Amino acid sequence: MTAPCDPVNPRPLRVVRDGGYPDWEAVYQDNATWVYRTIFARVGNRADAEDLTAEVFLAALRPLRLSASVGEVRAYLRATARTVLAAHWRETLGREITSIEDIEQPPDSEEAISTAPQRVAKVLQTLPDQYRRILELRFLQGRSVKESAAELGISVSNAKVLQHRALRLAAHVSEKDGS
Repeated sequence: MTAPCDPVNPRPLRVVRDGGYPDWEAVYQDNATWVYRTIFARVGNRADAEDLTAEVFLAALRPLRLSASVGEVRAYLRATARTVLAAHWRETLGREITSIEDIEQPPDSEEAISTAPQRVAKVLQTLPDQYRRILELRFLQGRSVKESAAELGISVSNAKVLQHRALRLAAHVSEKDGS
């Protein structure tokens, strides 16, 4: 009998007789793709999606049992992804977001899930110059707060406040436009 195959990850699953995984590598190989795609669909950029995917597996490593069934492992990883994303949005936007719609069915490809560049450009166009610039430096160019502050000629504290206000306004604009 052939091992079951995951449609997202075409390699056969290495499942033991009782339906669990033989080792941690198998857990990662079987689930990393859908966890990454699920997170990428919510954050819209590769760097954050990769970091958050790693956080999900690191957070799940200690409490997760290899003797758990494949379904139990996936349910636990979904719950862990929800928690990691909520923490990410709380830190990034300064507000709690705990709803992850359609987490059961992540999109098939990055192209299918990412209209993020168009949405970002649309939102950035509506922001005042200083807000737009701090968000471009921090999130599009990946600069640190200190580097962004130096580029803008402002203090680090001011850059943090500017970023917070810019994110809040961007979230408001995005919600209003339905983006």
